[in-house]
Formats: sequence, C-alpha cells, structure tokens
Amino acid sequence: MEPNPDTHINHPSQSIQKKIIAILTTSERNSFDSLTPYIPHFTPALVLSLLSPSNPLSSRPQALIPFFKWCQTHLPIFSQHSSLPLSSLLTFIPNLFKFNKFKDASSLLLSFVASDLDNHLHRHLLKPPSCLPTPSKALYDIAIAAYVKNGRPHCAFQIFKKMKQLPFKPNLLTCNTLINSLVNYPSSHSVSLSQEVFDDMKKLRVAPNTNTFNILIKGYCCLSKFNIAMKVFKQMDKFKCAPDNVTYNTILDALSKKGRLNEVRDLLLDMKGRGLAPNGRTYNILVHGYCKMGLLNEAAQVIDLMVQQKHLPDIWTYNILMSGLCYVGMIDKAFKLLDEMENLKVLPNVVTYNTLFTGCLEWSTSEKAFQLLEMMSAKGVKKNSVTYNIIIKSFVGEGRIDDAASALMKMEEDGFTPDSVTYNTFIYGYCKDGNMAQAFKMMEEMDKNGIKMDNFTLNILLNTLCVEKRLSEAYELLNDSAKRGYILDAVSYGTMIAGYFRDGKVDEALKLWDEMKEREIIPSVYTYNTVIAGLCKAEKTDEAIGKLNELLEGGLFPDETTYNTIIHGYCWEGKIEQAFEFHNQMVEKSFKPDVYTCNILLCGLCNERMLETATKLFTAWSLKGKVIDVVTYNTMISAFCKEDRLEDALDLLKQMEEMKLGPDQYTYNAIFSALNASGRTEEAEELMEKMAATGKLQDLSSQVTNCELEPNDTSSVGYEQKIDELCKERKYKDAMIVFEEASQRGVFFNKSTYFTLMNALIKKTEKHIS
Repeated sequence: MEPNPDTHINHPSQSIQKKIIAILTTSERNSFDSLTPYIPHFTPALVLSLLSPSNPLSSRPQALIPFFKWCQTHLPIFSQHSSLPLSSLLTFIPNLFKFNKFKDASSLLLSFVASDLDNHLHRHLLKPPSCLPTPSKALYDIAIAAYVKNGRPHCAFQIFKKMKQLPFKPNLLTCNTLINSLVNYPSSHSVSLSQEVFDDMKKLRVAPNTNTFNILIKGYCCLSKFNIAMKVFKQMDKFKCAPDNVTYNTILDALSKKGRLNEVRDLLLDMKGRGLAPNGRTYNILVHGYCKMGLLNEAAQVIDLMVQQKHLPDIWTYNILMSGLCYVGMIDKAFKLLDEMENLKVLPNVVTYNTLFTGCLEWSTSEKAFQLLEMMSAKGVKKNSVTYNIIIKSFVGEGRIDDAASALMKMEEDGFTPDSVTYNTFIYGYCKDGNMAQAFKMMEEMDKNGIKMDNFTLNILLNTLCVEKRLSEAYELLNDSAKRGYILDAVSYGTMIAGYFRDGKVDEALKLWDEMKEREIIPSVYTYNTVIAGLCKAEKTDEAIGKLNELLEGGLFPDETTYNTIIHGYCWEGKIEQAFEFHNQMVEKSFKPDVYTCNILLCGLCNERMLETATKLFTAWSLKGKVIDVVTYNTMISAFCKEDRLEDALDLLKQMEEMKLGPDQYTYNAIFSALNASGRTEEAEELMEKMAATGKLQDLSSQVTNCELEPNDTSSVGYEQKIDELCKERKYKDAMIVFEEASQRGVFFNKSTYFTLMNALIKKTEKHIS
C-alpha cells in the first residue's frame, strides 16, 4: 500500500475547499454538476480533508455520503492512487458511526469489499498501519458482516480472531452471522471453525442465545455428527437458552433422514416434556422419516394425528407422502393421491409432478412418465430445472446421451442454467460408458462456469476408479479431497470399501471402515450392508454379525438386504443350520422374509445336497401363497436334475409354464443336460424342437451370447471342437451323435457347447417351419 497522500501532497487551497463546501451545502442531494469544473483541482489531501471529522460538513453525513460515492466514480485520482479508496473510506466511516449511520456504513463497506480484489481492507484490519485511522470495534463488526455477505466467511473469521486479540468484544449479531456463514459454507473445516467462534464467544463473555445454538446444531447435523450435536444441545440449559421448535426440528430432520427413528421418538418425548407442541414442520419431518423407511402406514398415522391437532396437511405434506409412495413403487396409489389432492383443493405443484415423474421412470414406463409431463403442462404447471435434470438423468440411464444433450439445449432455451446436478449426471453417464475424455471435458466446463465440483462429482469419480480397479488412485483422490475441504460422506467411503471388497482386499476395506469411524462419519444402512456383504463373501459371517449389532446399537434399522446378506453368508459357508437359526431369530424381530430369502435358503440346502428339506421348504412356501419366481424353480429343477430325479424336474417345468414364470436358459440347460446325461437324447431333441417352435429357443440364443462361460474341462476340448465343426457344416445329427458319445463317457461340457447345439437346432427348426 502507498503511504498516506497527506504526507506527500500539499494541503488543499483554503479557497477551493470553501467553494466546494459551499456547493455541497447548497446543491441538491446527488446532484454535483457544479463540482465538475473543480475535478482537476481535487487532490487526495483535499478529498481526505472534506471527509474528515474536523470538516464543517461532518455534522451532515447525509450530504457527504452521496459526495463520497461521486468521488469514487468521477475523480481520476481514485484510480491513480491505490491507497486513496481505502484511506478515504477509513477517514469517512468513523463519522458515520458517530451519527449512528451504521446501515450506510455497512453499505459502503460491503461495496468496497466486493471491489477490493487485493484485500487492502482485510490486511489493514489484521495489521493496521500507523499512517491510517485506527480501526474501531464498530468497524470490525461491520467488516465481518461485509465479508460474510460477499461469501468470504474465512476472511471474516480471521478478522474475528483479530478482535479477540485486541481485545474487542463483538456483538451477538456479529457472532451469529459469522457462525451461520461458516456452517453453510461447503467445506468440512468450516463447522470446526464455527465451533471455535462459539468457544471464543464464551471467553469474550458474549452470551449466546437460542439462535446461536440452533445454527451450531444445524452444522453438526449436516455432517451427521449427531453425538456432538446432542452435546451442544445439552449445553443450552447451562446458558439459560431454551430449545425451541427450530432446535428440535433441526435434529429430528437430520435423524429421520438417516433412519434413526428410535432416537427420533426419544427426542419427541423430550420435546413434549419441555411443554413444546409439535408444529406443522415437525409433523412433516416425521412423515418424511417414515416414508423414507418405507413405513407408509406409520406416515399415514402421523398425518391423522396432524389433522387431530388442527395442523392441516399442506402441499409439502402431500409431496412427502407422494415421495414415499413412489419410493416403494406404489405408482397407482401415487396417481390416486394426485386425484385426491385436486379434490381437496390442494393443487399439485412442480415438486409433486417431478416426484411422480421420477417414480414412473423407476417403476413404470418412460412412456407413462412423459405422458405425465404433458398432463403437467396442460394443468399450467411449468417445468423447472429439476424437471429437466430428471429428464436428462432418465436419458443418461438408458444410455441415450445424445437425447440427454438435446434436453440440455432445451433446458437452456427455457432460461434454466445447468447446475451441479446436470453436470454430475453427464459425468456419470460418460464414466459409465468409459468415455473418460468426455467426462473430464464436462468437469472443465463445470469449472469454467463457476460451478464447484461437489461430493457427487467426487463420488462418481471414486466409483469409476474403483470399477476399473484403480484402487490406489481412488484412495489418493479420497485423501486429497479431504485435505481440500470436501465433505467426505458415507457414500465416499462406502464406494471405496466396496471397491476393496470386490478386489478381495478385505483388510484394506476394514482399515478404511475404521478410518471413516475415526472421522466421525456416520455410516448409513447402505454402507453397513456393503461391509456386511464383503465380510460374508470373504466367509467371515460371524464378523458380519458384529457389524449388524453395531448397526442396531447406532439406532439404525436393518433392511431386507441386511438380513438376506447374512443368511446368504451362512449358506455360502455351508452353515445351513446357523442360517435357519438366524432367519428364525430375525422373523421374531419383525423381519419379513421375501422371495430372495426363500431362494437363498433353497440354494444353500441344495448345495449341501439336503434336497428333501429343500423340497419341504419349497412346498410350504408355495402352499402359504408366498411369491416365488423363476429363480426358485430353477434352483429346485437344477437340484432334481443333479440327483437324477428327472420326473420331478419335468413336473416343476410344467408348473413353471402354467404359472407363466419362464422357463429361461438356465431351466432348459439343466433339463437338456440331464436328459442327455441319462441317454434320453430323443426327449432332449423333442424339448429343443418344442422350444424352437414356441420361439423360446430364439430368445435363449439371444440371451446366452453374453453369458460368462465356464472354465474348459481339458477332456472335453476335442469333442467340443468336433461338435462346433459339425454344427457349422449344419450336420446337426452327427453333432448330436458325438455329443451323446461324450456324455456317456462322463465328459463335462461348458455352456458354449450347449449354446452351439442350440443355435444349430434353431437353424434346423426354422428351416422346417419355413
């Protein structure tokens, strides 16, 4: 910074100064045309003299404010002397404080901070030079507010620390403003800085209020650091700050989003004990929490209670319920709710339609989804950026990147700017297609447009690196991101942990799990399921049970995936008895077994050659009217075939056809192999011809081309080559003779041989049909 101009430029002429004062005194406010002839005579010293507290005009700050602004825009010396803008501001502002013109002072300072790219003011406040007016407490207070409003809370934090050193006691509003800005800043370090401000407040004897605690609690809840949030909550009584509905709703919202409903209930009881009645926001939070867990009956009960307490459900309540119905795939009920809303004069808005649109894309058809958009337009509800992002996501999910790009163009034509969600969707699509060059091009465009890459961007890249087994690069990216202030979450760690487990690196996965816990990142049910699945696959099901207990102790609710994974783990290890014991224990704890549970247990029994027990389970499950699928039948048919119980297998095949549950390639492969192995080649050929005549064999050939082939049995190689040659020559009968001969000798064929024979038969059968 240049030295104070007063020390280098002669003091202004008294006559010129008097003339300017006269003009300022008599001129209409904001009209300084009479000053134009004097512009060449303005010097830094004259400007500072006119703005100083000793000037006669100092008692009329309202006249000086427009003059100060005129100087900034009309005097060349403001750009010629880099120190003048700051020195003139610091000279003038104390006078505004003197006459309680704090709002005007704040406005001037805010404008200055926005244009002060070289941080002159910031440096001056941290290390005030002797040649400029000494900053006052009031200046520090409004400077903090100015930096916060300019989105630079970390500069404001440094000024706050300087105040503490002086020591100046900041006012409560300054502290709350700073804490709030740090909490809302997208950086994992910012919440710890907000805690530091809170601790300094206590040292400076600035008494916090309920709002102070609410802001800090919100910060910890956003990071899912519920234990610390509750510690802050419990400090409120000590400072005689009563929790209000905002306090409780902040914590309830965070807990319900994580599915920690036990803690939600406890907090509601505490709220009731303090005499606080839930408000509409509280009820909506509870509805959202239950809907997210798929507990729609409980959500409906909350709405009933809400009505009883004279809190009428609003559009937000119905949108939450709509989200819950779509989440579990109840699309028909969601459309009925849409009709119900209109009947109750609760007009659906763009959020309602966006939610239902997303549900249709996930659970119904894209045709029905886009028909809904037409209905939305007909009702006069306009698309927003979220609508376009959903459209783009649907196209990207279907691999229609070009259509997604067209939707992006339409989005921009309608006046919506692509946001981080838009870019992240494209980045995900390109990464999924392996087009890393285009993905990074989108990231560059994102950065160019001033859109900060967020956790979603980070997690997409982590997932891509893990899928490509570039785990060391993924881990390096994870660590670098943490150092750069990204808020690592359970998804970031869960992605890496899943990558390690897939690569068989169990120790590395568990080490990363411990690191996540040390960082106080709360795992979600999905993250627990990832670890449990990895341990089960590594035949460490007992350790997986430990993670299940940890999940329960953390107040989370396991889902069907959690239980089915552990049952599968026991079956994988051949511990069938333990699998059933665990199944029975979980049923007592309200676990509802589904078709996946049945299939896992059946597969476990069949693998251990406990076919009679498997048959009893299959029969019992069927008689109870529970859902069974093609996998259920295939498991039993394959087991019957392996035990040479072909008639039982064929009976089940007939049942499958009657129930319209297939059969598929696995069914036919099992029966076809068994028929050939037992020498019943004519029946095998009849089965294949029947399949071809009904078009099922054609379906099979299209599916099997992408199947993963089994390892070759070296004893079968010669036969396989001969069969392949004969089929290419369309000598199907000769190929079958070779196949029968090899089968009688106990030669094992891989799937490719069967596929070759099937394809040959297709050609043969099609010739007969034509």
